[in-house]
Amino acid sequence: MQTTFDNMDQFQALFDFATIGIIVTNKEGSIVNFNRYAEVQFGYAASEVIGKTVEALLPAEIHNRHIAYRDIYYQKPEPRKMGEGRDLFAQHKNGETFPVEVSLSQYTLSKQTYVIAFVIDISVRKGQADKLLQQKAELEKNTSEITLMNTELEQKVQDRTKMLREALKELEKSKEELNEALQNERELGELKSAFVTMASHEFRTPLSTILSSSYLLEKYNEEDSDGRVQKHLIRIKSAVGGMKNILEDFLSLGKLEEGLVKTHCVHNSVADIKEMLQQLATEMKALAKPRQRFELKVAITRVVEADPNLLKNILYNLLSNAIKFSLDDGLITLTAYETNGQFVLEVNDNGIGISPEEQEHLFERFFRAKNAVNIQGTGLGLHIVLKYVQLLNGTITLNSRLNEGTTCTIFIPQNLA
Repeated sequence: MQTTFDNMDQFQALFDFATIGIIVTNKEGSIVNFNRYAEVQFGYAASEVIGKTVEALLPAEIHNRHIAYRDIYYQKPEPRKMGEGRDLFAQHKNGETFPVEVSLSQYTLSKQTYVIAFVIDISVRKGQADKLLQQKAELEKNTSEITLMNTELEQKVQDRTKMLREALKELEKSKEELNEALQNERELGELKSAFVTMASHEFRTPLSTILSSSYLLEKYNEEDSDGRVQKHLIRIKSAVGGMKNILEDFLSLGKLEEGLVKTHCVHNSVADIKEMLQQLATEMKALAKPRQRFELKVAITRVVEADPNLLKNILYNLLSNAIKFSLDDGLITLTAYETNGQFVLEVNDNGIGISPEEQEHLFERFFRAKNAVNIQGTGLGLHIVLKYVQLLNGTITLNSRLNEGTTCTIFIPQNLA
């Protein structure tokens, strides 16, 4: 007997705690049992529906039809799903309807037939199905629109193709003119290259000879009492030096534009950098105005990765500018240091400076500031410096104030571990 009671308890637990609505009705369609999950689904307590017909859980408009279906089922009860091929709806206590899936089964007890209805709320599944149908409809609409767009696009392609054919005919007509223009451009390029080569070989040597001869004449005429020879020699040196600088600028620009300048980055020790900067400062002092002063500051502690020749060219241009545009007794400072993984070179002077509105044009070819028109130069120096810095993957900044001075700063990234 104890085993029978245990089994009954288990069956009652299964009925009460099943995660599906279970409704038991008798042959008259009256509800005789109503599990807890069904209470949640329909909003009724079991005590409110037991004794009522199952139609109390259905929308009013299908009561009569369902009674007929119920009578037919009781004539030949068997396990089956209800509503295959059509939508079934149940009604909540608050009057709202919701879609359901119902499976029926039956059992006989004391010669009485009872029907068990297993009810699943399929609102979520139904919503998803409706959403899929909506998406399908939208997809069909989009497909139709795309088809129309493709048709229109094909027409546009045909129209454009016709236009392109006509354009090609026009291009064919002008082909000879283009070829002639390209030939002229090629010839100009060859002339430019020839000029660079000729200037390099034919101009540099005699200018160097004149300059060296001037130095010799200056030495041989140290006894000159009235200084006239000395004065003219200084003028010769100045003029030849200016011509040489101009020529160097044009040669450098030509090589840069033709891609002939290549970088050869090496690891420069601290001693190498200091020696190079000291030597350059010494050379520039010889070109400076008599009372101009130079100051060199080096604060580096590790190897510098860079092309030493490009560094020299950059600094030569910047220091030459500082000399030209500084006062006769001005101070020119060259500083080298490290910051944030970059090698930094800084040239500072207290010369004539540059106006703010002109600073944005300083790196353009042949640009010269208004306050520098009477000072010898080509307007190429800073443009060449910018090109050299870019070859080193670096950046350059320029800060200047009129009549106060200029500071040019070069930042060269270091990839050393």
